[in-house]
Amino acid sequence: MEFWDAYTRDEKLTDKVLVRGTPIPEGLYHLTCEVLVRHVDGTYLCMKRSEKKHLYPGYYEATSGGAAQRGENPLQCIRRELLEETGIICENFEQVGHNISHDTIYYEFACTVDCDKDSIVLQEGETTAYRWMTEEEFIDFLNSDQAIDRQRARFERYFRRLGYLA
Repeated sequence: MEFWDAYTRDEKLTDKVLVRGTPIPEGLYHLTCEVLVRHVDGTYLCMKRSEKKHLYPGYYEATSGGAAQRGENPLQCIRRELLEETGIICENFEQVGHNISHDTIYYEFACTVDCDKDSIVLQEGETTAYRWMTEEEFIDFLNSDQAIDRQRARFERYFRRLGYLA
């Protein structure tokens, strides 16, 4: 069972505890963090979602991430999620976005890594493959129907700043 801290819309921590898979009460929110991973050689890491995932099964996603566990702040969450989903250890993250949607407060990050590109670890039940895309391939991917629209929307300002969206 996974437990989350409950926040108000203005991100004040409450004394309530949320449980993954149960409805979130009206007026409460949980934190979710995502990170876009760029290698020092300019390629971007995209992870293929498991075919068993409820949303977007089999899609490649441009980010790694997930819900903050109880007691985690956004940086602690994104470090853990990146390690769990890819095996990458990173300490330097740039916050590039922040969104609130329905019952979730999203923090978007970007990071640049210098890891062995063949050392990516897949997370059982979450991911089934990975791919490093060149900047050109990544831009084409973002502007196609193959990119997860919700992720693209959350990172839109950042991608526009980079000139990646048409």
